[in-house]
Amino acid sequence: MNSDHIMLNEKLIDKNHDIQNQKLGGFDILKEALIITFKNFNFIIFILLTSLPLFGFMVYYESFLQETLVETYDILKQTPGYSGWPVPNFIYNKMTKHVFYELLQLGFLYLVPLHLLELCTVIVTVDLSSKIHAQERPMTLKEMIHKPICGARLRGTFITSIYVLYISTWFYGAIFLVLLVKYLEWSAMWNMSIVISVWEGIYGGEALALSAYFCKGSKGRGVLLMFVFYVWGLGLRLPCLLFGCYEGGIGIVAQISLFCLGNVLKWVVCMEYFYDCKKRTLEKKSGEEVEQDVEFAA
Repeated sequence: MNSDHIMLNEKLIDKNHDIQNQKLGGFDILKEALIITFKNFNFIIFILLTSLPLFGFMVYYESFLQETLVETYDILKQTPGYSGWPVPNFIYNKMTKHVFYELLQLGFLYLVPLHLLELCTVIVTVDLSSKIHAQERPMTLKEMIHKPICGARLRGTFITSIYVLYISTWFYGAIFLVLLVKYLEWSAMWNMSIVISVWEGIYGGEALALSAYFCKGSKGRGVLLMFVFYVWGLGLRLPCLLFGCYEGGIGIVAQISLFCLGNVLKWVVCMEYFYDCKKRTLEKKSGEEVEQDVEFAA
């Protein structure tokens, strides 16, 4: 961990100490994230520039995804006069190799290029928003460009993101609808582990364990915060499916623009959520130590 990072971490601790008696609720964290995002115009410009690769790929991916969903639905839709649910042979005859190929291609695009591009945006967003959170004066574009992220933290964050991607995709993906609340609760914890890897240099299983420790007692706020962005994403995708935005035009561009804005806000929120949970945990631990000292003295 370099000296600049240590200094900024100390500033964050001092700042949290100054607002020790302030307890942030879910909407307070959202408000703080909006202030951090929009109070520094240079931050907006820098994030827009670094999000361009993700934006371009998302336009292609979202169009491809929605076209495939509509095509698959049309194939699986019951034919006129057929009263029962399609039997396996009916599905097999309708599901052509072309559709299976598209579904496999979608899986690859999501797991590899989309994941990597989004991770790059996440690292930049969390790192810069943490620095803005710690500093009293706005950062210039020159400062943002000339303050690189440590290579070890980049590698560690990538490892943590692989853990998160594997768990969220293969474990909770299968029972997503049944355990939506639990999924949102754990999403907050998983996202916090990414923030920990970016800012604390702790990665993999240790980052996930530390995130779970900090989230104790704050799970309700985590569910609320993740639900806001879940509704945001769902609210953007469903109208595009209904009105055929995937066919091209300004609709898909507007959808992805709002999606990228929500993605930036989500990670600034996760950063604020992490610092508030960390502050509460440290305060609780400090209070317990004081009580133990008093009992020992008595």
